[in-house]
Amino acid sequence: MSILVYANTANNTIHKSAYEAVSYASQMAEKNGETVTALVAGNADNIDSLGKYGADKILHIKSESLSDFQPTLIAKALEAGAKAENAKIIIFSHDLSGKSIAPLLAAYMKAGLVTGAVALPTTDDGFIVKKSVFSGKAFANTKINTATKIISVMPNALELKSFDKTSVVEDFSPEIGISRLIVKGQEMESAELPLTEADRVVSAGRGLKGPENWGMIEELAKLLGAATACSRPVSDMGWRPHHEHVGQTGFAIRPDLYIAIGISGAIQHLAGVNQSKVIVVINSDSEAPFFKSADYGIVGDAFEVVPKLIEAAKKMELSSNA
Repeated sequence: MSILVYANTANNTIHKSAYEAVSYASQMAEKNGETVTALVAGNADNIDSLGKYGADKILHIKSESLSDFQPTLIAKALEAGAKAENAKIIIFSHDLSGKSIAPLLAAYMKAGLVTGAVALPTTDDGFIVKKSVFSGKAFANTKINTATKIISVMPNALELKSFDKTSVVEDFSPEIGISRLIVKGQEMESAELPLTEADRVVSAGRGLKGPENWGMIEELAKLLGAATACSRPVSDMGWRPHHEHVGQTGFAIRPDLYIAIGISGAIQHLAGVNQSKVIVVINSDSEAPFFKSADYGIVGDAFEVVPKLIEAAKKMELSSNA
C-alpha cells in the first residue's frame, strides 16, 4: 500500500511546501511499512529532488492541459493516481493549491478530510489527526473514519526530515477529461522570496509613515534572507502589494522568525502570524498590544532601531565571510 502526495509546483519548480508534504508522508510510511508516491502535474525541473524527502516513486503528468492551474483536473488525476497505487491516504500542503484541490478530491472519493494538520496522525484509538483551529489559538483532534483519508499539512509546522532515497519517475497519463476553466492570463507576484515559504519574515505597518521609507525594511530583509510583509492598512493604502498582507484576511504564515516593525498588533493581524516560532516586535508605543505576544520586544523609534539592526547584520555578514 502506498501514501500518495500531491507535489505542487510553480514556475517549473517544486514548492518547498511539497517537500514538507512528502516528508510528512514519509514519516507516516516509515511507521507503517508503506511506500510514498508523489504526483507532479505539469513541468518541473527538479522532480528527482522529491526523493531526498522520502518519495519512493514519482508519477509525472506531462499534459499541457495542466500547465495552468486546474484544480478539477488535478483532483481527477489524483483520484486516478490513488487507484493505480492503491493509496488510502493522500497528503497535500495546506496552501492555496491544497485548499483548492483537497476538498474536490474528498468529494470525488467520498473521503474524510482534515485540513491544517500540525502533527503526524496517531492510530492507537482510530486514525486521529491534530489540527490548528480558531486562527491558531487552539488545537482539535479529529478522527477520520472513512476508508480513504485526506490530510493537508500546515506549512512549516513540522521539521523537514531528509530520507535521501532515489525515486523512480514514471510517466502517468490518466483520463481526466476536459476542464471548463479557461485561464486567459497569469500575473506572478514580484517577491524574490515567496512569503508563505519564507523561514524569516520582516514585516512593517503604518509606523513606517509612508511607502518611501520601505527601503530599510527591504534592506534588512535581504541581509537576513527574509521575505517582506505588511499589515492590512498598509496594503489597503497601496503602500505595499496585497500579496505581502499577512493577517486574518491575508496570508497566515508560520516562519521561524517574524519581525514586526511599527505594527500595533491588532487581533486580526495576530491571527495570521501567531504561529511564528519567534516573534520580535519593534514599536515606539510601549503599550502596543503586540508586545504581549512577542518573544522579544524593542521599545523605540523604527527609524533609529532598524538602521542599527542593518548595521549589525552587515557586520555579521562580513565576519561570516572572513
